[in-house]
Parts: sequence; C-alpha cells; structure tokens
Amino acid sequence: MTHLISNTDDPVAGLRTASTRRIADDAEAIDVAKSLAPAFAAGAGDRDAIRVHPHDEVAALSDSGLLAITVPSRFGGADVGVATLAKVVSIIAAADPSLAQIPQSHFTFLEALRRAGSAELAGRVYPRILDGARLANAQTERSGPTVVDDSTTLRTTDDGLLLSGVKYYCTGALHADLLAVRAVAHDGGRPRKVVAYVAADAPGITVVDDWDGFGQRTTGSGTVSFDRVAVKPEQVLDFSALLETPGTYGARAQLIHAAIDTGIARGALDAVRPAVSAARPWFESTVHDAADDPYLIAQAGDLELAVRTAESLLLTAADRIDEADASGDEGRRDRVAEASLATAAAKVAAGRAARRAGAELFDFGGTRSASEKANLSRFWRDARTHTLHDPERWKLHHLGKWALSRQIPPTHTSL
Repeated sequence: MTHLISNTDDPVAGLRTASTRRIADDAEAIDVAKSLAPAFAAGAGDRDAIRVHPHDEVAALSDSGLLAITVPSRFGGADVGVATLAKVVSIIAAADPSLAQIPQSHFTFLEALRRAGSAELAGRVYPRILDGARLANAQTERSGPTVVDDSTTLRTTDDGLLLSGVKYYCTGALHADLLAVRAVAHDGGRPRKVVAYVAADAPGITVVDDWDGFGQRTTGSGTVSFDRVAVKPEQVLDFSALLETPGTYGARAQLIHAAIDTGIARGALDAVRPAVSAARPWFESTVHDAADDPYLIAQAGDLELAVRTAESLLLTAADRIDEADASGDEGRRDRVAEASLATAAAKVAAGRAARRAGAELFDFGGTRSASEKANLSRFWRDARTHTLHDPERWKLHHLGKWALSRQIPPTHTSL
C-alpha cells in the first residue's frame, strides 16, 4: 500500500510515497520500464478516446522508482546514463505517448537543478523525488513575442519574494507535487530569468485542466496561474546561468522529446501486425493473407528501416551528450556542438518516423482500420501534436549550417 506524507513546513516538500522503489542501476531501470509497458498500453486507447487522465499509471511510475533514475548518486539515486533515460522514455511512449510526455519536464528540471541549483535546493528536492514526488513545468506563455519571452515575475516586496503570472501548456501539472516555474526576477538589479521550485498546492496557485489538443490528449497540459505566491530565496535557481556557456542542457531536454517520438513510431509500427492480420488481401495480389501482399511487405520493411534509424540516432545522440558532459575544457565546445547536432538529427528522424508510421498504419488495415472504435488514429494524432513542440525546420537549418560552413549551433533549450 502507498502512504502519502505531506510536510507543510517545507515549501518544496510535495508528496512523498513510503513504498517507492529504489532503482539501483541502468539495467534495472530498463527492466522496470519493460515490465510496466504492457499494462500502460492496455488502456491507452480507451484513455485517449474519452480523455481520461492516467492517474493510476502516473502513480505507478512514481512507485516504480523510474522518476528518480536521474537523481545524482551522491543523493542516493541511480544517476543513469542518457541512453538509459532515452530508452526508458521510448519504451513508455510506445505503450502510451501521453503518459511518456508527462515526466519530460520532470527529468528536464531535475537536470537544471543538478547544473544550476544550490546545494540547499538540491538537498530539498532530490530526496522528495526519491520518495516518489513528481515535478512538472510551468514555462510557456501566450502573451510574449516568442515562446522564450516571459511576463511572469518574481519580485522582491515587503512581504518577501512573490511569484505572479500565468503559464500555459504545463504538461503534467495536474499530477504534480512540485512545479518548476520560469519567471523574470526583479530584485533591484538587471532582470534575469530564474526557475522557482514550488509546491503545487501552495496558496495562490490554480491549476486548470483546459488542454484540448486532438493528440497527446491525456498529458494534463493545462493552464497554471500564480497569484502572489510566496517563494523563499532558497527555492530559486538562476536559469540564465544554464545558457551562459556551451552545455548539453538543451540537448538533454530535446533528447527526451526525440525519445517520445521514437516510441510513438515503434508503437504505431507494432500496431501494424494486428491491423494487417484482420484485413483482407487485395484481390489483385492473389495471396490468401494480407500480410503476404508483396507491396505491404516492402512498405513494412521501409517503415521498419525508418523506425530503426530513429532508434539508432537516438542512442547515438545520447552517447554524444554523455561524451560532452564527461569532457574537460579542451575540446568541450566542439563536443557540445556535436551533441546538439546529433540530438537535432535524432529529433527530426524520430518525428518523421512517428508521423509516417501513424499515417501509413491505415494502409495495412484497410477501411475497417478507420473505425472510431479501433482508435488507430491516435498514433498519428499524438505524433502530429507532439512534433509541434519545436519546429524541425530550424533543426535542419542548424544541421545545414554545420554541413556547409561548420557553423557551431547556438546554445539554447531547444537544441
């Protein structure tokens, strides 16, 4: 049985589960993900069809220990490699893409904490994560000129630090114990970007379930408003510092998105087998089973190639990130650039494979596969929706600049 413990004296306490598993290493993390995937897949179609949030499945992720696999070893975490994280996310995404996206920002802002957080903040947050707490993002706004502009503020007042603003597309916020909120700090000096780690149920926070996308329907990517939310200085990290020097923070964040798309592609391709087994062969093929149609066989082979290519590029990018993180000052700039470029290539390949597999799935099932009851459209809808997160054209732009003039890509959170 899971027991929830709340510590109201700690502003970032969140909820802690006494039954949370402690995963020891990379191999165990992958084994646990594989063991959970069948149950996640079993209800994914129904949850999508009627937009039922995966509360039980998210709780299972927490209890399994998978949400703590990137916690640094000095805090008691498994501190798995980037390739393992990518594999775990991809396995879950093949089972349920919406479920896999929910912890994307969880892992991303745990990494921000590792790179830019104070020892005090890390000492508060990481133990909560090991005990099953969930972290979600509150980043994007609609009012600014671009997605990287923030009007949410963290101001120094007579009452202390107060956080105010509205965030949209806050994936996972409905399930979160903690929120990582991106804001602009006005503390007397030059305005700077910060991230505040706050309890999701803190006074002044309102979470609204208003995400109505046609894909990734159960990610809980709703609106969160902050009305003079009290924040302590030790809850804040300097987000600007993450991007002042070349690093792999953005590549790691993007790699998780690539892993989601890779999983969607694999899940759609796996759905081809039952679809073609239920289909009748085209009369001109002269075969007894649709699976023996030579044109479908060739098409399936081409799809398998596309998905395997995406999977391979995903792991290559993970290796490049690990290599860049392990490198010293000499040559680091070039290794970071290679990590960003490899991740960009993986993201583009994964998105293309996911959209293609989701669309071509219907070729194997025929007219009956268009049935609403079958809900096979969810793979394409999920792929199309998730790949809107950041445009592939700009990843191709940076890859092309490198290919033609060896121009180093910029440092930001989408590359």
